[in-house]
Amino acid sequence: MRRAWMLPGLLVVSGSGAATGLIAQGRLGTAVALLLMFVLLAAVHSPLVFPRSIGALEARRRSAADGRPIVYWRPGCAYCLRLRFRLGRGARRLHWVDIWRDPEGAAVVRAANDGDETVPTLMVAGRPYVNPDPDWVREQALSSR
Repeated sequence: MRRAWMLPGLLVVSGSGAATGLIAQGRLGTAVALLLMFVLLAAVHSPLVFPRSIGALEARRRSAADGRPIVYWRPGCAYCLRLRFRLGRGARRLHWVDIWRDPEGAAVVRAANDGDETVPTLMVAGRPYVNPDPDWVREQALSSR
């Protein structure tokens, strides 16, 4: 859990430090704008922008019941972030597993990627797809109705 918040925390601390330096120079407006930018970057790279993660076992159980794909992801991953934003509201139709919080999810990803934890890895009907095109993922999510 701590690992998922490391980058957002570092961004907030860095932004605070830079803003403090600007305030000391008397540039309050620039300091506020810079701090807001760093806080926004921290929020975007945090687990907060992703749908609620579940465990790999629960995701497999739910996927078997409703046919929806499973997305294995981790916070701070630019490709996961790209997938999440390109899916928009449709992201909630998928089952999301944070591999940094779920060791079994990490094991599934390593098994699908020759020992690497390459994410996002999507499981559709038991078959893995590594870093798939978001438009294709959207089609998979909609076809699993």
